[in-house]
Amino acid sequence: MNVALVIRQRLEELELDQRDLATAAQVTESYISQLLTCKKAPPAPGRTDIYDKMGDFLKLPSGELAKLAALQRREELKKKLGDPPAPLFKEVRELILRKCAPDKERQIHAIFEKQPFGELERLVTQKLLDVAKRIVKEELESENWLRLVARLSNRSYEQMRVSVLEFLDTDIFNVSLENCSAFLDPLIESWDIDLATFGMEIVLNRRVAPGRPMKFEFVETEPEQPIDEEPGLKEFLATPVLFRDATQEEIEFLKKLRFKGKRPTPLYYYRELQSFRDPLHFRTP
Repeated sequence: MNVALVIRQRLEELELDQRDLATAAQVTESYISQLLTCKKAPPAPGRTDIYDKMGDFLKLPSGELAKLAALQRREELKKKLGDPPAPLFKEVRELILRKCAPDKERQIHAIFEKQPFGELERLVTQKLLDVAKRIVKEELESENWLRLVARLSNRSYEQMRVSVLEFLDTDIFNVSLENCSAFLDPLIESWDIDLATFGMEIVLNRRVAPGRPMKFEFVETEPEQPIDEEPGLKEFLATPVLFRDATQEEIEFLKKLRFKGKRPTPLYYYRELQSFRDPLHFRTP
């Protein structure tokens, strides 16, 4: 049994129609129709409030629709795992390239053409999606924000709520032109990438997503080596009369001190602590 079948049966039992359900869920009647005819997959339960709204309206036990949707999505995912990824729609790729820094656009375009939906195209698309989804999730409860984005993309408020459901539910293998025109286009001002390090900078549209440019680095780093505590520091910390009210920050500072060929005494750490606390030894930012 799937979500659509349960909803259709419940509407019949209560003698209600799709329009009533759409109004209760604050989405378009068209979206409900496509959901009930299985033309659209049920959205992920953890990313939307639609199941709570529909469940209350249909007088179903709390959480029942969400659980059913999760099971249905899991089964559909199993069927898709063996399918190879399909390239992005031409219009989606063009929009992403249009947002690229002008001095890199031609080079990036050549790579995309040479390796359709290859590693670079998937990396860029995924990071742009991640950033846009984060913003949408943060503003999901803001009706004013949804109405603003709806105006920018020439949609009604109800249509925008439907678009939110679909956008939060999409991934790089299923991103559509509608997803891009509704969110990527208005939210992302531009992006740039260093092809040597794959570090990315994403600039947001300050009208709808205020904040500084977002930077992402993809670099290899060495794991931190364990720090051997100096015998003198251990003795210092074991002598309350020396370190008394030392803070955790001060203790961490003392632990990071390094010496070559010398072993500091507990008294050294005491004097270092006093120097660290003396305001005359530091400039005010």
